[in-house]
Amino acid sequence: MNFVQSDNVPKAIGPYSQAVQVGDMIFTSGQIALKPNGEFLNEDVEAQTEQVLTNLKNLLEAGGSSIQKVVKTTMFLVNMEDFAKVNTIYAKYFGEHKPARSTIGIKVLPRNALIEIEAIAKL
Repeated sequence: MNFVQSDNVPKAIGPYSQAVQVGDMIFTSGQIALKPNGEFLNEDVEAQTEQVLTNLKNLLEAGGSSIQKVVKTTMFLVNMEDFAKVNTIYAKYFGEHKPARSTIGIKVLPRNALIEIEAIAKL
């Protein structure tokens, strides 16, 4: 097991790793709209989704993977009415690659974020 770290992604804000690589798989921790310097992007769901997916992209690349090798994502949304907006941005990042995905409506996220996404990918 290897712990993945990247300066292009915000540091973990608790007792966990940014990502963990086991065998030929990488498991990311959930990403919210934190910039690499730790500043929270307190904007609309579209801007937050862009930041979250950029964080995931950078983290996966630091671990030797990529967005195109993601096999599963889990999204947590505070407002399920934002689903269509998030899907538009999500599709921009994943293109024709369509990993399995679950979307969960949730009452509150850290820092009052509007979205959080975690991923599992192949190396």
